[in-house]
Amino acid sequence: MENQDPAVVDAIKESGESTLEKAKAKAKTKFDQFMSVSLNIAVTGKTGSGKSSFVNALRGLQDDDDGAAPTSPLECTMVTAMYEHPEMPNVKIWDLPGIGSPNFKAKKYLKDVNFNTYDFFIILNSERFTENDIILAKEIRKLKKNFYFVRSKIDNDMSSEKKKKGFDQQKVLSIIREDCQKNLKELGDPEVFLISSFDSEKYDFESLQNTLEDELPEHKKYALLQAWPVCSAATLEKKINMFKRMILAASSVSAAVAVVPFPGLSAACDTGMVVLFLTRCYYAFGLDDRSLTRLSEKVNKPHLKDLAKSKLVTAIREKALARLQVSAALATIATVEYLLSLLPVVGSAAAAGISFATTQYLLIEGVNDLANTARVIRKEAGLASVH
Repeated sequence: MENQDPAVVDAIKESGESTLEKAKAKAKTKFDQFMSVSLNIAVTGKTGSGKSSFVNALRGLQDDDDGAAPTSPLECTMVTAMYEHPEMPNVKIWDLPGIGSPNFKAKKYLKDVNFNTYDFFIILNSERFTENDIILAKEIRKLKKNFYFVRSKIDNDMSSEKKKKGFDQQKVLSIIREDCQKNLKELGDPEVFLISSFDSEKYDFESLQNTLEDELPEHKKYALLQAWPVCSAATLEKKINMFKRMILAASSVSAAVAVVPFPGLSAACDTGMVVLFLTRCYYAFGLDDRSLTRLSEKVNKPHLKDLAKSKLVTAIREKALARLQVSAALATIATVEYLLSLLPVVGSAAAAGISFATTQYLLIEGVNDLANTARVIRKEAGLASVH
């Protein structure tokens, strides 16, 4: 390793492997998991409990967006419906028929909905949890998978209770939580998450994310955190730190020791990887037009979109496709020179003349650029505090 760049040598040592090729193979496995690991989330509950709105919220969509799960009161989930995440097709959210409906009896429900498909179950209700919910939870437990109770439409409860004298939001939330848990005693007092599908910044939406993240295998956490909507400043920082931790793996995949043999830097890094990685950041940090429009409307500040004006953000917005595919990403930004022109002080990375150093530099600078843009937007929206 004495002829290799010190940065590459350090990367090999950190990987725990003895050679560059072994380090690259290990890094590639980790990077591939990060970018494409599947996650299948099952959402079940009785008709009218707000399942479709919850499915849309997890996908970062409003109920009237193109591709959103239908929420009309005339719509009734009688068959299993699968919805891909708009920017991460490897994350799928399944809207399951309510247990106890005529076509889905409790005893054979899990077989009918293909139980093994899902990584975990969300059992959702807009009122008290019922005997059918408890039966389903017991069956899921028997089969060694996790389930989570989510009490939906908390915004409706708050709107109603605000009309009463002496309204105390925390007291109302405590009463609702205790009432839900009272019906679930025989399951050992499972946690109940109180959420509004229309305001992920409030109530237990972030707490639900934290719990899911804690209980998923590490490679599944990558998919969850990338796909989960930015529901708080803390969530944004988690996303930023996750992408920063993955930079070494991404850089190692493209590691090479040959000096660039001609002027220019197109051979000095894996352009497609850089573009794909930074485009995924762009969506995960909520910098796409749909996310910014939703945030602007929520806080009544139409100018928020104007703050996402860094050259890198603009380049991704103008070039990226709605669906992330590697082939599409390769075509978005044609040369490394163009990427480098968007970022400052490129000489030191360029001089290294190796794929690892150039890729690492671009990813560090790119993630920082996108992260700082997202922070500025949240601060302007009045949502900058990390609790």
